[in-house]
Amino acid sequence: MKRNLFKAILSLILVIILCTTCVVPFTAAQGDVAVQPIDFNNLDFIRGMDISSVIALEQSGVVFRDENGNQDDIFKILADNGVNTIRVRVWYDPYSSDGRGYGGGNNDVGTAAQIGKRAAKYGMKLLVDFHYSDFWADPGKQKAPKLWSGMSVGDKCDALYEYTLGCLRTLRNEGANIDMVQIGNETTMGIAGENSWQNMATLYNAGSRAVRDFSSDVKVVIHYTNPENSYIKTLADFLHNYNVDYDVFATSYYPCWHGSLSNLTEVLNYAAKKYGKYAMVAETSYPYTLSDSDGHPNTISEWNNNAGENMLWDFTPQGQADEVRAVMNAVNDVEDGKGLGMFYWEGAWITVGDVTGLSGDAYTKQLAHNKLLWERDGSGWAASACAEYDPDDAGKWYGGSAVDNQAFFLPDGTALPSLHVFKDVLGDGSYRLGDADGSGEIDITDATCIQRSCAMMQTRIDERILNHGDIDGDGLSVMDATMIQRHLLGATLPYPVGVWRQEEK
Repeated sequence: MKRNLFKAILSLILVIILCTTCVVPFTAAQGDVAVQPIDFNNLDFIRGMDISSVIALEQSGVVFRDENGNQDDIFKILADNGVNTIRVRVWYDPYSSDGRGYGGGNNDVGTAAQIGKRAAKYGMKLLVDFHYSDFWADPGKQKAPKLWSGMSVGDKCDALYEYTLGCLRTLRNEGANIDMVQIGNETTMGIAGENSWQNMATLYNAGSRAVRDFSSDVKVVIHYTNPENSYIKTLADFLHNYNVDYDVFATSYYPCWHGSLSNLTEVLNYAAKKYGKYAMVAETSYPYTLSDSDGHPNTISEWNNNAGENMLWDFTPQGQADEVRAVMNAVNDVEDGKGLGMFYWEGAWITVGDVTGLSGDAYTKQLAHNKLLWERDGSGWAASACAEYDPDDAGKWYGGSAVDNQAFFLPDGTALPSLHVFKDVLGDGSYRLGDADGSGEIDITDATCIQRSCAMMQTRIDERILNHGDIDGDGLSVMDATMIQRHLLGATLPYPVGVWRQEEK
């Protein structure tokens, strides 16, 4: 009897050991990802990310951590991992008549200014994505702002021009380093309530004129979607035939919907080769898991959009990194160096409260708390207040994040190993601008190194110092050392200290 009891206890212990060693939840520290470098044709290739919801998430108590679990500013985490440009959406008036936010980050120009300033602090440029709407604009809906309702096209153009120029000045005054401006978001079927080609072209040019009047150095982007449809080439023709002034032809690319990578390159090549435009992907994303963590359904899950001939990668951090690398490579394949870059969409839109593993009353309680935060802070994709503006879509289906399983962060905010794909694609030829001594960090010794070089205390100035220390692009000088010192003090700079760059070929 005792022997049988002993065997039973021993068997139970073995089962426990096997379970605890073989069935372990994924953690960021548990593994790494392998990324094959890309030989970029454009040395300033954009490795960008849209994190428009981040301010609302932080207001809901979300914190972000690096891969080792150390809490830090998400903008620093992104810059340290190779992200060099941030994309932010701007809505005209995302608030109800009683002042409640529509959700989705409540992204008015004030929110965008906060994001642009923080991005610039860590050396990242900004793409401003004007929706010219009070809430989500996409191929299915391009509704004009409430204040523009009933306006003629001419009056709407005047309003769009003044609004665009005013917002850009606000962003610049707050310290944002604006690199590109989108005149509309996924405007395949219209913009600001207009859908005739003539009216669309007139509105595009009103926005473009505002950007040109703001700065000749800022690129104008026109953004479409559905590259799997040959109609997108017709849109490139339309822009040319109606004399639309722009620089970058952009499309969204989500592999569950938008065809093959080879077709993506072909579409971008069409605008680049035929009309001499730059080309880029303005949005993409991919799941690292099919599990949900906030209680709101995801766009890709076990039962939705998770299969198809173009879903080529595993639903793991490695698969997520592979998708990003593949999309970058498809853009890089655009001829004559016209492939400008890629933006990952909402790579930080994680849960405001993890429901993973909960059931019954515990699940119900956590979900109820999440709903309160989504409503209060706008940290979900839509809040109930948006029904005033969009009663047929967001006003019915409002809730939390639909892409928490496509973020680069775990539900507790810890960075996944897939995040450093943005740096690893550079390979061994990468360096951080301002890292003059090659230590891998930006610190006071870099400023000292530059100062000594400028004073000719060295008989021969190392070429690395010349290249890596020339932050403002006008040759190595003591001003570059000053820029590093200001960067270390947390100042917002017009130059990208700390941004990952690739060696000149």
